[in-house]
Amino acid sequence: MHPSKRAVLLGLCLTQITSWGVLFYAFPVLQPRIAADTGWSATALTAAFSAALVISGLLGIPLGRVLDRRGPRLVMTAGAALAVPGLLAVAAAPSYWMFLLGWLLIGVAMSGTLYPPAFAALTRWYGARRIFALTMVTLAGGLASTVFAPVTEALATQLSWRETYVVLAVALGVVVVPVHTVVLSRPWPAAPVDPAPPSIPQPLSHPSLPDYAAAIMRSRAYLLLVTGMALGAIAMYAGLINLVPMLVERGVSPMVAAWVLGLGGVGQVIGRFFYARLDRGTTVRQRSVVIYALLALTTAALAWDITAAVLLVVISMAAGVARGIVTLLQATAVTDRWGTREYGRLSGVLNGPMMLAVAVSPFLGAILADWLGSYEAMFGVLAALAGLGLVAIAASIPVTAPRR
Repeated sequence: MHPSKRAVLLGLCLTQITSWGVLFYAFPVLQPRIAADTGWSATALTAAFSAALVISGLLGIPLGRVLDRRGPRLVMTAGAALAVPGLLAVAAAPSYWMFLLGWLLIGVAMSGTLYPPAFAALTRWYGARRIFALTMVTLAGGLASTVFAPVTEALATQLSWRETYVVLAVALGVVVVPVHTVVLSRPWPAAPVDPAPPSIPQPLSHPSLPDYAAAIMRSRAYLLLVTGMALGAIAMYAGLINLVPMLVERGVSPMVAAWVLGLGGVGQVIGRFFYARLDRGTTVRQRSVVIYALLALTTAALAWDITAAVLLVVISMAAGVARGIVTLLQATAVTDRWGTREYGRLSGVLNGPMMLAVAVSPFLGAILADWLGSYEAMFGVLAALAGLGLVAIAASIPVTAPRR
């Protein structure tokens, strides 16, 4: 008997919390301890983390084709399995270069475990109800920082950073690998055939032709979409990864800083909880402009030298609302504009540059803070990039009515 769609959704909710928490959110919490213990600079450490995200982004493009044709089980199970030795290699690394190699292996794992393959799976299996499924899995994923930032900090107060990563590796292996193996065994349905978007010129518009997706990817709307989302990703993730180091430098305690980061995840959940209502009540352009404006404003707010915990939590939660809804805007960007035909390929190519932007963000943030002399100036630049992303996203809507 094959798993039900509900079992698939519940399983992916659990594995997204764990995967994001272990592979992504543990690093900014542990980074100051790693630097203090090893003597490796913050810039070098974020470069290794960024390299993992580069690998993830590059692999996402060919994996999109595999997902379209074969489904998510092999990709997501293998990705989770590779994460365990990658994390153990990071934990045991006697030198920076071994540390870097461990993160490169984690990057391969990320390409098969984080949101993009999960989104492709739910979009195909849930069809017209994909907004519900995507919202649920991102609601769960939004709790990853809320759960794992404080848990990682608590572990690190009792264990070394190396032992903490070993514990996290075991947790990921015990939870994610078997769940992917079981719940993703549902039969993979045939690809849907949507009517061709009128914005794609003939004769390339016919969905049965091999250049259908290529024509979309060459369009002005698609290129602006890629550009806008990449700029937004830089603003989001450079700020996210550098938030704890910035607050610690300001004199905020590491535990309070971890909670500020973690409670941003509550903001993500709040934003995603209301996304279905936002989707019904607004156009694609309206909701995109509002949310990217919120991203720019909250990023600018962090440029102020604020140490009051309550105010930092409010800003972090507001930023989390923006970040949470941006994730859903990214997940539905292709279907809102061009339908579900070749979703894996189109979203894989979209996610490639976006993940590369996410990848360079931590390193770019550290470099900007060094060049500009402060984290606060860095956040000001990031706010400006978010504003540019807003303009590009607003202009990325095809002249035809968005697909529902």
